[in-house]
Amino acid sequence: MNTTNTSAESTMSQSVKLLYTAKAHTTGGRREARPVPLMAGWTVKLSVPGTPGNGTNPEQLFAVGLVGLFHQCDKADCLPDEGEAPAGHGGRLRVDLCAGDDGYFLQTRSSVSLPGVGAAGRAVYFRRAHQTCPYSKATRGNINVEINLV
Repeated sequence: MNTTNTSAESTMSQSVKLLYTAKAHTTGGRREARPVPLMAGWTVKLSVPGTPGNGTNPEQLFAVGLVGLFHQCDKADCLPDEGEAPAGHGGRLRVDLCAGDDGYFLQTRSSVSLPGVGAAGRAVYFRRAHQTCPYSKATRGNINVEINLV
């Protein structure tokens, strides 16, 4: 099957360097809760949110990926004073699976903590991180995002 990716086409004029490829394979779906073999022998059993039993749901995987990439932005390019992120920096992220008239959708709610950085500095950090995070770029304009700077 041939597919067209307009985003990839728009980057063709740019120099693109492939940095990493994550590999995943799934059999069945969320309802069947079959194992999903990932990289290096790691296996995830999928489950349906809010149901009893063992397993991880796709919303949890998305939340871990998003908060991990977003908070990797602890380099000088995201902090207002061009310094390192303070000890204890971090954040909490919630990914909500919601239902509306058009069906299911996701939204995120997060808290960003930068001890010792003032409100203006935290706002600069968030804005810069939100601009550089690959997950933020992929979801920008597609999901509701709520941020609480603490």
